[in-house]
Amino acid sequence: MALPKKPVVIVLAFFAIYVIWGSTYLLNKIAVTELPPFKLAAIRFIVASILIFIIAKLLKVNISISKQQFKNTIIAGFLFLTFGNGVVVWALKFVDSGFAALEISAQPLVVLILMRIFQGKKIATMSYIGVVLGFIGIYLLVSQKQLISQENQMVGMIMIFVCMISWASGSLFVGKADLPSNYFVNTGYQMLTGGIMLAIASLFFGETWSLPTQWSTTVQWSMLGLILFGSIVAFTAFNYLLKVVSPEKVATSTYVNPIIALFLGWWILNETITLQSIIAAVVLLTGVYFINTNRVIKPRGIGR
Repeated sequence: MALPKKPVVIVLAFFAIYVIWGSTYLLNKIAVTELPPFKLAAIRFIVASILIFIIAKLLKVNISISKQQFKNTIIAGFLFLTFGNGVVVWALKFVDSGFAALEISAQPLVVLILMRIFQGKKIATMSYIGVVLGFIGIYLLVSQKQLISQENQMVGMIMIFVCMISWASGSLFVGKADLPSNYFVNTGYQMLTGGIMLAIASLFFGETWSLPTQWSTTVQWSMLGLILFGSIVAFTAFNYLLKVVSPEKVATSTYVNPIIALFLGWWILNETITLQSIIAAVVLLTGVYFINTNRVIKPRGIGR
């Protein structure tokens, strides 16, 4: 069945991957001030996966998968969501949402380096320039005195970088793994398995669980936004755009998300935006642009 290419639908889809995904950093930051991080992420992805399977059933989509595909979704779910997202949510207890989004925008740089190390992939000249600019941008971001002086902020930034390695490893894994061809089904199983592992991690670390009725109204709305919009609407829009417009246009979300996150963090949470942070953003995103122009961007994960 051909997908509709109505301009209004395309604009709304771009709004979803630009603004909604850019706002997930803010929503996680708000929620993690009150909820334990692994519990927060576990609830988000388990509930989202259940909703996805319900929608799939209503659309008469076959959700059955092979044992090997199920094993692969567990691995991908761990790399992208259990570790990749769960630890980022933990880091947001100490790191401003805008800084976290800007650091995470360097993920294509990490993917490129791992491809070079483990797959022997040759790096184009423009990509080398992008790598250099990316490292300069990250250095400018994390070398600010106000970051180093705040308790646990540098630890949070380091752990976010480790999460980027996890995401990059997941990207390389799913590029060759046998996974469900339907992105909706693939997402549902990754969220379900990743969410269950997050719940286990939450219990292992002794996090306190509470009913949604005990949460503040702000946190309730934040969680609702993460589940419905961040996990379902935006990812559906992402895959829709990959089918109706060029991958390069879809990849522009890489540059827009951190800008949206920086702005929302400043506007709503009064997070500080320094001149050095702005310069770091320009340098880092320019580097990411150079890297992305030399490869085709494909959907790799659901870690936002």
